[in-house]
Amino acid sequence: MSKKILVVDDSPTIREMIKGLLEKIGYEIEMASDGFEALEVVKKVLPDLIILDVNMPKMDGFRVCRLLKFDRNFRNIPIIMLTARDEEENIKIGIKTGADLYLTKPIEPEKLIEAVNKFLHE
Repeated sequence: MSKKILVVDDSPTIREMIKGLLEKIGYEIEMASDGFEALEVVKKVLPDLIILDVNMPKMDGFRVCRLLKFDRNFRNIPIIMLTARDEEENIKIGIKTGADLYLTKPIEPEKLIEAVNKFLHE
């Protein structure tokens, strides 16, 4: 059975790019376009990994990460923050809120695949 990854980004282009990249190597992809939708999808599908943007409408990625990491039902799901916010302060906030890895856009596809595989032991 393939591993499920939730891709959360407000950009449809980025969601589709990541989906195409990861489906090609055998992962099952779910998508959400904002933080509230992400929380709903997590409850429904219990993904094995979450790729989470920071800048999103309604609820940002830092808050989503914090809510998931404080919930015992979801705290063990690895979260990779993938964002254009590359300032040192944002990286610290991302790690402090519980992100397992903080990557910045633009990202080389190989680097993203390597990070995903690392967490999912594929």
